[in-house]
Amino acid sequence: MSRKILVPWVMPEMGRAVLKKAKVEVAFLHGPRGEMPDTATLIAAILKSDVLIARGDRAVPRKVMNAHPGLRGIANYGVGYNNIDIASATELGIPVTNTPGVLTETTADLAWALLMATARRVPQAHLYTRSGKWPLGGKTFMGLDIGPGGSNRSKVLGIIGFGRIGQAVARRSRGFKMKVIAYDPPLKALIEATRGVTYRDLEDLLRESDFVSIHCPLTAETHHLLGPKEFKLMKPTAVLINTARGPIVDEKALLGALQQKKIAAAGLDVYEKEPNLTPGLSRLENVVLLPHIGSATEDTRGQMAVLAAKNAIAMLRGKRPKNIVNPEVFGSAAYLRRIGE
Repeated sequence: MSRKILVPWVMPEMGRAVLKKAKVEVAFLHGPRGEMPDTATLIAAILKSDVLIARGDRAVPRKVMNAHPGLRGIANYGVGYNNIDIASATELGIPVTNTPGVLTETTADLAWALLMATARRVPQAHLYTRSGKWPLGGKTFMGLDIGPGGSNRSKVLGIIGFGRIGQAVARRSRGFKMKVIAYDPPLKALIEATRGVTYRDLEDLLRESDFVSIHCPLTAETHHLLGPKEFKLMKPTAVLINTARGPIVDEKALLGALQQKKIAAAGLDVYEKEPNLTPGLSRLENVVLLPHIGSATEDTRGQMAVLAAKNAIAMLRGKRPKNIVNPEVFGSAAYLRRIGE
């Protein structure tokens, strides 16, 4: 019996082409409008498959992985993988891959666009102009400078998480003559060795920054990294940008900080209980809200699909993929049992 890859969502054509060229059997499972299957349907399909290509917005809990003793791997479509229970996958002998690198520049572009749009209130002004109210006069959308502005003061950009995307955002700040500070304890040496970037502890970064942009992964340590205490440290003129993962920020605390003008504004592409928003957040005038589109360009999403497909094919054939999240799984007794060795 031939081995099969399961794709329970609408995969970009570039990824489908890679699977087709490899001449592997693939099962695409989704509704007519792209609806992903429920858990019971997903488990039933996994029982007939060998590798799962998962999407980052769909959880893959232990009970899904544990359903099939012959599941040879999970190829996640996305750089983040907090949707997958990695500890359980490793214990069960299931390799998990992600798609780093290809979305770095695109996500950094979106973070920078969100920073600019939030600071200058671009979406609010756009909606006002389209509403037909402009000829009536009476409203000016006063924003915040990103560059030196009239005061000729360089603004401070605080970056939380100095991986690929954080570094790419730092590069974009150069044209705006910003002072860049960064917080990422495991990468402290890299930050200190990077020209034009200075390391700061988190509290000092929050006190000093005019703009705070989040780019760290979601872990037990970074869950609610920013909460009531942290927002009290920030400038009342500060802007928060989050294009990483929603639960890094305590969304209720953020709502309060925005309502009470403890910080000036926030631009969000991710949310704590995505796709649901904390009640009241969408009614605020000092927020810009996007539906998790950080990597959403045709080229980048296509390349992510290509990488996910290649990772899936490698695992299907019992080979080691390039982008492995839990490399310790290879050679484990649980993994060898799964591939029949």
